[in-house]
Amino acid sequence: MSTLPKLLTEIRACRLCEAHLPLGPRPVLQAGASARILIASQAPGRKVHASGLPFTDASGDRLRDWLGMPPAVFYDASQVAIAPMGFCYPGTGRSGDLPPRPECAPQWRAPLLQALPHVQLTLVIGQYALDYHLPGPRGRSLTQVVQAWRSHWPAVVPLPHPSPRNNRWLRNNPWFEAELLPELRLRVAAVLAQKSIDGDTP
Repeated sequence: MSTLPKLLTEIRACRLCEAHLPLGPRPVLQAGASARILIASQAPGRKVHASGLPFTDASGDRLRDWLGMPPAVFYDASQVAIAPMGFCYPGTGRSGDLPPRPECAPQWRAPLLQALPHVQLTLVIGQYALDYHLPGPRGRSLTQVVQAWRSHWPAVVPLPHPSPRNNRWLRNNPWFEAELLPELRLRVAAVLAQKSIDGDTP
């Protein structure tokens, strides 16, 4: 068995933080060896836990719209890898879903990223993914990081979470949809077109 399929089998069998998961372990991710785009997200919500597929909720609808990407492409593991910081639904707290379980990323993230050598564009969604993929000084806000998106372009693009809970953030930051999203859609299309020309296989 090649490296990535073996690793995915191990991840999907993981029970590392089982005692802390209210609905039990169900790691949710997708990855193919030829993927050119990596979506680095937070953790599955309750709907995603139930479906077993990433972003099968309102956040996913908005994210696909942001990217200009139809579901058939979004869920094609040979083109798009989706790897949250925590693979399992962590439960709900007073203000929404709990953070990704802290055990997950140290155990799995480095070997998974190593097994995705063709990634040309990483979309970093939310604060926990930003802290891992774009580490910086303490006290910086998500807004500050996203506003500085050009400093990481074209390999990495920081994004707010597409959750409806961020509707106020989107209203308060109209530059995001006016400036960043048009460039992001062009970049996504260019990366996907290059993949189809190269003809990689998973």
